[in-house]
Amino acid sequence: MEKLQTQYLGLTLRSPLIVSSSGLTSTPGQLKEAEDSGAGAVVIKSLFEEQINAQIHAFPSSYEYPEADDYITNYIKSNSVDTYLDLIRKAKKNLKIPVIPSVNCYSAEGWTGFAKKMEDAGADAIEINVFYLPVDRKKSSVESEKLYFDLIEKLKKNVKIPIALKIGFRFSNILYMIDQFYMRGIAGVVMFNRFFEPDIDINRLEIIPASVLSKEHERRYVLRWIAMASSQDIKIDISASTGVHSGQDAVKYLLAGAKTVQVCSVLYEKGIGHIKTMNDQISAWMDSKNFRRIDVFRGRLNYLNYEKPAVYERTQFMKHFSSFE
Repeated sequence: MEKLQTQYLGLTLRSPLIVSSSGLTSTPGQLKEAEDSGAGAVVIKSLFEEQINAQIHAFPSSYEYPEADDYITNYIKSNSVDTYLDLIRKAKKNLKIPVIPSVNCYSAEGWTGFAKKMEDAGADAIEINVFYLPVDRKKSSVESEKLYFDLIEKLKKNVKIPIALKIGFRFSNILYMIDQFYMRGIAGVVMFNRFFEPDIDINRLEIIPASVLSKEHERRYVLRWIAMASSQDIKIDISASTGVHSGQDAVKYLLAGAKTVQVCSVLYEKGIGHIKTMNDQISAWMDSKNFRRIDVFRGRLNYLNYEKPAVYERTQFMKHFSSFE
């Protein structure tokens, strides 16, 4: 698998395929299966900010609905922070591939010092999944974006290992934000995370969750932003996430400029062993194009060759949509 080798967060990965944070990366057995199936790295199922703050007695009971407090309290009891640290230690003992723990957070308060314990447990890097939804109409985008900068500052004070931010795409200027992340010491960005998405049951008159698993068509908007971000003069690693169901999907992200590709939904559908199939598909495609290394074609179809990407996008929009009359 040497030809599939890639660099991500300063780490050498034997494959660009990473098993992303999910229920499929929550036990030592699952992590070992991912390695045996050919994964380049694993991101352990996310620890929530609420769990960490509860452990350090900083978790406020501030939810408007009692059932929210009840749910979070019970979740914390059954998902010990100490157990999470033990999982990191076991993974580092049993695996040869990089082990990346994950924290799902919405603020920079209280919990950030805990990242040092993850580092001490042997983590190769840390992925921070920022779940922040700007719903305060009186808070400007500048104020909302400052949360990310405060978070980075506190994390960088606590750990020396590489940090990746898993972000959403709804920034006023995402390329500016990625540049700012890099300037503040972030080693990589994962594009993009998935928020809770609601649906409505018109029969029961209830808000219900939409499917949490991604579909292949969702890949398109991610491709655009990775192609744009990788064409900038920003020395930050990009990991693609969303809509990856085959080796061919992964190749598209690599051509757009991603260093790695995170896989989740398809593994729920086809099993962790599907990673081997995807690696084989990537390798077969490379053979068909006579590419011996991923670095040879990575970013080949990003926006570096377009002086004005916005003009290019506008031209393509006019060209293709005007044909539907």
